[in-house]
This record gives sequence, structure tokens and C-alpha cells, in this order.
Amino acid sequence: MRTATTREPGELFGPRFALFADVLVVGLATAAASLPLLTVPAAMSTACAVLDRRVRHDAPSTAGDYVRALRGRLRRGDLPAGAGLLAGCALLLFNALAAGAGLPGAAAFRPALFAAGGLLAVVFLRACARPESATSWRAALRSAAYDAVRRPRGSAVLLLAVATAAVCAWAYPPLAFLVPGPLSLAARATEHHL
Repeated sequence: MRTATTREPGELFGPRFALFADVLVVGLATAAASLPLLTVPAAMSTACAVLDRRVRHDAPSTAGDYVRALRGRLRRGDLPAGAGLLAGCALLLFNALAAGAGLPGAAAFRPALFAAGGLLAVVFLRACARPESATSWRAALRSAAYDAVRRPRGSAVLLLAVATAAVCAWAYPPLAFLVPGPLSLAARATEHHL
């Protein structure tokens, strides 16, 4: 009988390493599915759902499971959500470039810009982890925004996860392809526990 702490014969790392491996596989699959950029919300939402099943039912996750789940979750509402996400990111980037180019009051504007970007990232990740994201992004975003303010501990944990992912991707750019997996796991964990 296999338990959470015993190793099967021939198994190198044991069952606790399986979740880590699944997070990396889901992260790579999410990065590949996000390459068209408009599919980022659907890809992250699917990653949260796949990792949620992995943790709740202790069933291994594969790239094939992820692709099947993504195919089943893609709908017409995902493209406007992706376009909205791209527009928000473009607006933040434009404002950051303007602040860096000598915008009057940039010293006060930069912290506000970082706070807005952090809040938007937290709301986006919370929305992806919500089950409503499979049917209505508007409902998922509304409840995620409410939870981001009402449950500040979970929001702080997600903000730290985003900051850590950004630093890791900045320090070693190939890690950017693995970042969606841990961010999805963090979003899923804060949704259920914080």
C-alpha cells in the first residue's frame, strides 16, 4: 500500500517530489499555451484547475491532461479577457516608460504604478483560481477583486509569489517558462486556504 511518505521500488525521489514535477510540467504547458498572448487567461485558469485536481485527488498531472483540459475550457469569452489583459499590461508598460523618461512627478508616480500593477496581478491570479473562470470572466474578476481586498493575507502571499517569480525570471530568463506553474499553485492555494 502506498502512502504519502513511502517510496515505490525503483522510485528515486518519492511521492513528495511528484507534485513539484507536476507543477513544472504544467508550468511549461501553460507557457506554451500562452504564447499567442490572447490565451493567457484561459491557460492560467486551466493550470489552476489541473493543479487543483492534482492536489485534491493525488492524481499525477501530465501535459496531455493539461491540453485536454484547456481544449475543454476554451470558449469565446476567453479572447476578450486576453485582450483586456494585454491592454492593461500595455497601459502599465506605457506609464512605466513615461515615468522613466522624465515624467513630472515620476518619483511619486512610480510607487503608485507598482501598487496598481501588483493589485492587478493579484486580482488576475485570484480570478484564474476561481471556478467561475471556466464560465464567466466577469464573475470571476468581480469575486477575485472582492477577495483581494477582503482577504489581505492571501493577497500578500500572491504578491510575494509574483515578486519572487519576477526576480527569478529576471535573474535567469529561461525560468520564465516555468513561472506559470508555481504561480498557478500559489493562486490555487490562496483560493482554498487564505
